[in-house]
Amino acid sequence: MRKVILISFFALLVMSMDKNLEAYKIFDSAGSDVTYKKFVVKSLEADIILFGELHNNPICHWIELELTKSLYSKVGKKLILGAEMFESDNSLIIREYLAGKVKDRNFEAEARLWPNYKTDYKPLLTFARDSGVNFIATNIPRRYAAMVNNLGLEELDNLDSSAKDFIAPLPIEYDPELTGYKNMLDMMGSNSHPNANLPKAQAIKDATMAYFIAKNYTPQSKFLHFHGTYHSDNFQGIMWYLRQINPNLKIVTISSVEQDKIKDLDSEHRGKADFIIAVPSSMTKTY
Repeated sequence: MRKVILISFFALLVMSMDKNLEAYKIFDSAGSDVTYKKFVVKSLEADIILFGELHNNPICHWIELELTKSLYSKVGKKLILGAEMFESDNSLIIREYLAGKVKDRNFEAEARLWPNYKTDYKPLLTFARDSGVNFIATNIPRRYAAMVNNLGLEELDNLDSSAKDFIAPLPIEYDPELTGYKNMLDMMGSNSHPNANLPKAQAIKDATMAYFIAKNYTPQSKFLHFHGTYHSDNFQGIMWYLRQINPNLKIVTISSVEQDKIKDLDSEHRGKADFIIAVPSSMTKTY
């Protein structure tokens, strides 16, 4: 009897260990499972794909690169890439890098790159260079976003005309009732002096990214844009500004979330985007 119990115990132990560890799962807006193939097919149906990432999540960066490759295999050089992580006043050096005129070491020394550039964003830029795909720096220069954070949107009117080339045309529309911006203020609720300009700084980033996406998009192209998930969650942020520019654009949004278990999509994440990529909370971080 003891032998049978031991055998049963070890069988259960082996069964508990013999399970596949899922690194990610893709869901649609309603929380239904979606295959990677369908994910790509639906992305190909869009004019613009807004990929909201978790900046330090390796699965997000891996899927970004794989989606880039999958789209490129279908549309070739009609694919355009763009990213929050590159500021618009770095456009020239990015074009020089893509043309092979600037070596990696010079580019990395002179461009203002995020600390995780080499692991997370360099593969995308390298793919663009090697494939002849255009890559657009879409974000507002950080000094101007800081200016809005400190002094408000009106301060941008005092910029030199050449500086205004790097931001969305002024004045931008700003809707403080959008939940993304309202939530930023709510998160500062415990602060006795919340900074009312903080969501405006977020808005000028969203507006500028939308502006440069729309400016570089053509009806024959597919524009895949990378940014923090907060910039397009709930079909707001960048998407809201793109709708002001061109309401006829077909846009697909992607959000990224972390959950303790990814068998099902947590109810709080449903409806955030057309597609939601769920990753285990225990996933290794890139920084």
